[in-house]
Amino acid sequence: MTTQIAWAVGGVLLCSVQLAQAEIYQYIDASGTISLTNVPSDIRYRRIDLESSRLHPMLTERELAPVISRASRQHQLHPALIRAVIKAESDFNPTAVSRAGAIGLMQLMPQTAVRLDVRDLYDPEDNIGGGTKYLRQLLDRFQGNLPLALAAYNAGENVVERYRSLPPIDETRQYVRRVLRYYRTFLLKEPAAKKRIIVASEPAS
Repeated sequence: MTTQIAWAVGGVLLCSVQLAQAEIYQYIDASGTISLTNVPSDIRYRRIDLESSRLHPMLTERELAPVISRASRQHQLHPALIRAVIKAESDFNPTAVSRAGAIGLMQLMPQTAVRLDVRDLYDPEDNIGGGTKYLRQLLDRFQGNLPLALAAYNAGENVVERYRSLPPIDETRQYVRRVLRYYRTFLLKEPAAKKRIIVASEPAS
């Protein structure tokens, strides 16, 4: 028997389910709806390793380093910046789910994941690749202004466009400051030769 959860964009439908087996599979359709099943009926479903997630719910920086490095090279962002966003978003927990429905290490919304061609939000490679791609797009959109790009990552592109500056949202301003602090902390751990950084100061209170 198949057990499914439909996650509808525009309204989150939460269902309590009891899985008949340890293995479940996930598929995200074009509208951002997530379907979970223990009996996949379509080749687009991908297996989620629940046992591994239970045993290792948190990932260390060392474990994530190769994944972050690949995303960094592909999208031309410093690894320290990617780590900073992961730290602020999920504290390196690949199974994190926010109250708003954002999922995984870089807390992507299902509809955003569809735009970024992310197939498995719980997979570190997929999630970090998508989140880094999105951050690169935001930096390009806001002419390299890192605080604005981070604000858009947190509050949405349209909100930042509306104000043409950091939006007057306490949560977003705190988020930007937190990521920039983590960014500087992670940069200090990098060898001097690798410290090619995006210059950004903390936004004013």
